[in-house]
Amino acid sequence: MMKRILVTGAAGFIGSFLVKALAEQGNEVVGIDNLNDYYDVNLKYGRLKELCGIQRENIEEGRLTVSTLDIKMPKLTGLEVVENAREHGYNGKFIILSGFSDFKFAQTAIRLGVENYITKPIDEDELSEAVVRIGEQIKSEKENVSHNEHYRNKAKKELLHDLVRNQVDKDMFSAKELGLEAPVYQVVLYENFDIEKGVNMPYQFSELLKVTNNGGQSFEHFMDDEYNVIILKGSFAIEKFERFIEHYESTPPQKGSPMDTLFIAYGRPVNELFDVHISYSDAYALIKRRFFCTEGQHTLGFEELPHVREALETLDKTRITDYCTRITDYIQAFSRRKVAEVLFSIEEYLYNVDAPIGQVKLFLTDLFLQVKENINRIYSNNNFTFPQNSEIIEYISSRLYMYDIIEYISKQLDMLMGSMGSSSRESVLDDVLHYIDHNYATNIKLEVIASLFGYNSAYLGKIFNKTVGESFNSYVDKVRIDHAIELLMDNKLKVYEIAERIGYKNVDYFHKKFKKYIGVSPAEYRNKKSEE
Repeated sequence: MMKRILVTGAAGFIGSFLVKALAEQGNEVVGIDNLNDYYDVNLKYGRLKELCGIQRENIEEGRLTVSTLDIKMPKLTGLEVVENAREHGYNGKFIILSGFSDFKFAQTAIRLGVENYITKPIDEDELSEAVVRIGEQIKSEKENVSHNEHYRNKAKKELLHDLVRNQVDKDMFSAKELGLEAPVYQVVLYENFDIEKGVNMPYQFSELLKVTNNGGQSFEHFMDDEYNVIILKGSFAIEKFERFIEHYESTPPQKGSPMDTLFIAYGRPVNELFDVHISYSDAYALIKRRFFCTEGQHTLGFEELPHVREALETLDKTRITDYCTRITDYIQAFSRRKVAEVLFSIEEYLYNVDAPIGQVKLFLTDLFLQVKENINRIYSNNNFTFPQNSEIIEYISSRLYMYDIIEYISKQLDMLMGSMGSSSRESVLDDVLHYIDHNYATNIKLEVIASLFGYNSAYLGKIFNKTVGESFNSYVDKVRIDHAIELLMDNKLKVYEIAERIGYKNVDYFHKKFKKYIGVSPAEYRNKKSEE
């Protein structure tokens, strides 16, 4: 005699074999399963195809939300199952099949939100119509939820925007309802911009964070003006972000990669949701300082704020004339080194001014145009041709970094002095020494410097050794150690921090070099000096 048999987990390993065996015995098998991602769902889809020819594309995910229950079942009645399910938050649809037409049963079913109460004997058409009707209802509810979710997310973005701006009504703002409850918060701002192409890049740093933060539930992401804003929620997210920053700073991204266009600024952690605006204010102040970052620098953190927020100078345009006169004089004296020193002092001055970036660029533009005018007046017969004024203005105004502008001016002046030619020019070695003295904290190598100054590295190394009296690497080490000695007088700095500041990424290597030249370890030297 054929039986109708319900099999739960019908697409599972054991369930699929059971369904197949029962069906081969001539039974009518009804199978249910949950297509979750506990393991590869393709396995279940494959079994469904094998058992009954159901193709994956014909399966609507999330549709299996209808349960049929008999009013009389072992242990629990159908109504008790429904009641229990509701208490545990299950919002699926139920159809009750009952041999009792008693109104009390039907009344209880209605109270519990049962969609249909069908009395036996079962009319198959009635049951089929009930299932179809419920299916349409589920579809409609899903569409409404989707629309509601869209507008909810949109409203949430607006609220987050007001939150970071400190413009929210605390009495009307529910952190719990918005999923913002956390013991600690931190705001991160980032932007992607390709300097060479001059365009914003589509790469989203938030997508990387989503991968490392289990789907992105531990942070919020939205746009605020021209910047992407991330609010990290909880210690887990903040620790993950800190690890990323450590790796990002220690391992520079490949040139031209999406990560190379990324710039990140982050504020201090705060313990209260309504203090998030403080962290945002930190990050906003820092990302506005991107213009002053060094080459290859991709991050600015709240640790930099004490310096950034010191009393800055007012931009003094009268300095332009003084700088211009000095540069012109040094060009006439064929002193590349002195010109470089003036440009360095200009860069240092502008770093400490309180002025919009546009005004800083205008300062540099006016300076270069005045130098150009002076040189063209003094050397009217010189063969060197400066770029057109319009070209200079366009180039400087389009740069994202000050070092790029200074480098541009430096190259133009260097080419000028090269075209003038004179045996009285200082040796290029002076320029090399000057470069080392100002760039010791970078990954400085003889090969790079040789290429920069147009020399073969082996030849420059020999000249350096002969003239200076020691090897290039030894000289660089001594310059770094000299600066380390100065920094060791500051007891606030840890030894590993000093190592990083002077260009040693490996603190153990720094210890070795310091002891080689000074005779004691950095810690021993600091202790000795503090006792004197």
